[in-house]
Amino acid sequence: MKRDLTQGNITRGLLLFALPLILGNLLQQFYNLADTWIVGRYIGDGALAAVGSSYTLMTFLTSILLGLCMGSSAYFAIQFGKRDWQALRQGIFQSFVLIALLTALLNTVIYVYIDEIIVLLHIPAEIVDLTKEYLLWVFAGIAATFFYNFYANLLRAVGDSLTPLIFLGISVLLNVVLDYIFVVPLQKGVSGAAMATVIAQYISGISIIIYSYLRFPLLRVGREHLRWNKQSLLSVCNLSLFTCLQQSVMNFGILMVQGLVNSFGTSVMAAFAVAVKIDTLAYMPAQDFGNAFSTFVAQNYGADKPQRINRGVKSAVACVAVFCLAMGGLVALFARQLTSAFVRTSSQEVINIGAHYLHIEGSCYLGIGILFLLYGYFRAVNRPLISVVLTVCSLGTRVLLAYTLSAVPAIGVTGIWVAIPIGWFFADAVGFVLWRRDDRKRMQIKAV
Repeated sequence: MKRDLTQGNITRGLLLFALPLILGNLLQQFYNLADTWIVGRYIGDGALAAVGSSYTLMTFLTSILLGLCMGSSAYFAIQFGKRDWQALRQGIFQSFVLIALLTALLNTVIYVYIDEIIVLLHIPAEIVDLTKEYLLWVFAGIAATFFYNFYANLLRAVGDSLTPLIFLGISVLLNVVLDYIFVVPLQKGVSGAAMATVIAQYISGISIIIYSYLRFPLLRVGREHLRWNKQSLLSVCNLSLFTCLQQSVMNFGILMVQGLVNSFGTSVMAAFAVAVKIDTLAYMPAQDFGNAFSTFVAQNYGADKPQRINRGVKSAVACVAVFCLAMGGLVALFARQLTSAFVRTSSQEVINIGAHYLHIEGSCYLGIGILFLLYGYFRAVNRPLISVVLTVCSLGTRVLLAYTLSAVPAIGVTGIWVAIPIGWFFADAVGFVLWRRDDRKRMQIKAV
């Protein structure tokens, strides 16, 4: 279903467009749990550790491809808003080739330096072979990951957020079924789990390409579009590479905080691992809503409708505020119960630390919710560098304060927890100033 976000009720359109994105992310979380359960239950702890240690690397690599595809999506949405079909199709060709080449380069580097990568991950000697076996198979699916994310973001750019959810659902269901078949009856071990993932990814990726070609004639690239246009190529590169950089900076900052957390011992590490999963799941819908808002802004930016963008900003802030305050209140209220669900009841120290973390973060979710909207807004108006600046402001503040405050004995690990929302709100303040300046300039140009 294609939704034109340049027309109609803004709040209703945003919510209906965002809902499939939110459901898709929840579906992905369900798959991760199911995959972990099958591997841990039927192969063993060593295999579970190997797959788990590979997950961080796969998440990082996927975030690079996702950043590139999200950046291109903003370009597509702008051209859709302008109704410039020639520029849209030419952009599809140029961005597809660009990201495909980077995907191939990434895949080649991984296979050539697989042993060095395993060393950098500090994989325990007893699971090195299992980890390498899993990675060699699962990396064969990177191209499929690119196929799906490219066309999923392309469809969302032209207002169709439901179809990517359907294909993701098919992929997840197929993945779980194949996981069980390869791991249990066929006893293929970790390579079987990886094979299941790769097969499901390729079926989903190729299917969404075929669907897009058949269902959306305006997305079909003809021979006349197979040319390089310097201006559109620069726009595509600007949006794609800066969005990718933002994702990479975010992951790097998180890794630095993780290293500091590890210095406080096993209990803090365990509590942080559990609390972060709860934390991420709780505010994930706000992140998806921010991505939906980005498409809304990009389409209206292309259609030259600044007043509608401003109304959309107010609507989006109201929606995010209601969600973040409600969800944050629930997380803070039931922090101990949520942490206890993942930890043995005898581990009271871990439960206390995790609950303390959630009390602080949950009461401040509005900060991260607004930040997601700012990321989406600046990406949509073709200023992705500002999104990178806001990411650096948020994570830079977080890392600096975390190391500074946690070094004070009276504050300790609480300094790390407090630094996170302070980073959010500082980036929000910077983003608000830049947004107001950007908005005034746009309205002045419109008036002239």
